[in-house]
Amino acid sequence: MGTPRLFEPLAVGRLQLANRIVIAPMCQYSAVDGCMTDWHLIHLGQLSHSGAALLTIEATAVLPEGRITDGDVGLWDDATEAAMAVVLQGVRRWSAMPVAIQLAHAGRKASCALPWHGGRQVAPGQARSWQTLAPSALPFNDHDHAPVAMTRKDIDGVTDAFAAAARRAARLGIDAVQVHAAHGYLLHQFLSPLSNRRSDEYGGSLENRMRFPLQVFDAVRDAFPAGRAVSVRVSATDWMPDGWDIEQAVAFAQALEARGCSAIHVSSGGLHPAQAIAAGPGYQVPLARAVKQAVAMPVVAVGMITGFDHAEAIVANGDADLIAIARGILYDPHWPWHAAAHLGASVAVPPQYLRSQPPQFPGLLAQGGGSAIT
Repeated sequence: MGTPRLFEPLAVGRLQLANRIVIAPMCQYSAVDGCMTDWHLIHLGQLSHSGAALLTIEATAVLPEGRITDGDVGLWDDATEAAMAVVLQGVRRWSAMPVAIQLAHAGRKASCALPWHGGRQVAPGQARSWQTLAPSALPFNDHDHAPVAMTRKDIDGVTDAFAAAARRAARLGIDAVQVHAAHGYLLHQFLSPLSNRRSDEYGGSLENRMRFPLQVFDAVRDAFPAGRAVSVRVSATDWMPDGWDIEQAVAFAQALEARGCSAIHVSSGGLHPAQAIAAGPGYQVPLARAVKQAVAMPVVAVGMITGFDHAEAIVANGDADLIAIARGILYDPHWPWHAAAHLGASVAVPPQYLRSQPPQFPGLLAQGGGSAIT
């Protein structure tokens, strides 16, 4: 039997992926002043032995005021870069898995309490809070403090911050950058007519609403080494009447591809609290399929993809080129191992784990997932 499609290799630009499973960025809300901690070493270290093809660092703020919470990871100065370097050194000592980073700015959804402290926005003047920025002075929730509409100087400053973070990521040896334009955060806020009510060149028409996100992409692409991949995560619909939708998302994807985007990760929602989502296994796959039909670059599908046969079918049927898992791999950190066992494939693991191979799955585990022991 041939290799299951889920476990076939794929090149994203010059980045060689061992299979079609990528770990989506997952906020941990455990940084201190933007600096990674031992928690990130434990968390990322564990996932680096999962058997997936790519590990993506959580949404990483390019400016302090771009954090969702005061526990968010950042990459805006020497201190945040040094803290990330320590974590990456620990992960790389024992894992050869490529590492990507998602660069982000939360816009009007910033300055919030930690999720386990309620997650509500904290107004300026209170502890661990700050004034938020957005394309227009429209709060996400009615009870939120209104953001300040960004000036041209603000727009240029955020663009420069994305580029500076990309240069720091390059110095850290990170293999790929993902620009976060999804889930109701700043770049998505510019894309959606529900949150962008500007009357200048950054608002109104689709071309104008795409202008700032494309400007950020261009700046990141220029700042990151040409041989390394830059992708974008997009919400393909707001799940709201008169909002951002799949037709506009396809146009955005085509514009990104024309600028040298390496891949696009298709998610949805997060822009409006009244969104109506009929969530279920693979509920976002049709959105990925629609984008894939319009572009040649690799497309990543995500969203409640937990079944092994389901994941295989998504790739085998051509709905997407890769699948991303997030909460599912927190629940089962060896999900790719179990998928390989079910589908008759193999995964590379550190030599320390070779003895764990169940006798009923000969050939499941192959040495190659570690890097420190030779």
